Amino acid sequence: MLRSPRPVLWLVVAALDWGLVAQASAAGAPAGGGRRELTTDRPDATESPFTVEPGRVQVELDAVSYSRDRAGGVRTTEWTIAPWNLRYGLAGSVEAGIVVVPHVRRTETGPAGDRQTARGVGDTTLRLKWNGAGNDGGPLAYGVITEIKLPTAADGIGNDKVEGAVTLPVAFDIGAGWDGAGMTGIEWVHTGTARRAVWFNTLTVARELAADWSAFFELTSAAGDGPHVATFNTGVTRRLGPNLQLDGGVFWGISRAAPDLTLFAGLSRRF
Repeated sequence: MLRSPRPVLWLVVAALDWGLVAQASAAGAPAGGGRRELTTDRPDATESPFTVEPGRVQVELDAVSYSRDRAGGVRTTEWTIAPWNLRYGLAGSVEAGIVVVPHVRRTETGPAGDRQTARGVGDTTLRLKWNGAGNDGGPLAYGVITEIKLPTAADGIGNDKVEGAVTLPVAFDIGAGWDGAGMTGIEWVHTGTARRAVWFNTLTVARELAADWSAFFELTSAAGDGPHVATFNTGVTRRLGPNLQLDGGVFWGISRAAPDLTLFAGLSRRF
């Protein structure tokens, strides 16, 4: 996600977003009035460039996720319960979204065995996504996502700062049964004394394993706020009809600054 350090830039982004909404509203519903195939922003880290059809709602969530990390002699574990992403189609190529984290439990254990635990609600993120091409088919799809993170987290969970991001996602056909996707973006984060720009990138490939079963493999990278953070991610999805998908996976840290391991299971449901 991209985080802008200057109010002027936020005004420019907002103006562009609402200009895109107005333009897309004229486009209306999907071509031919047909329903699109279910596409999700999970389970991989790569955001999709596709938007929800106008007037429809899609909910995507982790039932539960667990992560662990060890750095400087401190072991950190974190449980996150039912974080959800609510997506609503505003127009043929525009959607609005909100990401809410109802409960986080984070425990840090020091070298001497001393333990500190923080628990409570997480931050809230407001999102707007525009699709430039590919919503209704084609070999290439791309879009733009803007986000603003609101500091709603409990003490010890968040940093009490407003942050934001701009992301450029893309999806494409590779051939031989493989699909590809990726994204690049800029996030402005607050370090406690100043704001820094973080450049993040992802690349993922996916393939159908059997009827309604697929697997993905992904690399992620983020740099600009401290040491480089990189992960290797993999997981599976199971489609249950046109409007429901189950998923699960694992993210492995492949750089010292990344969390060592993250496990998750979740679902996506369109209404």
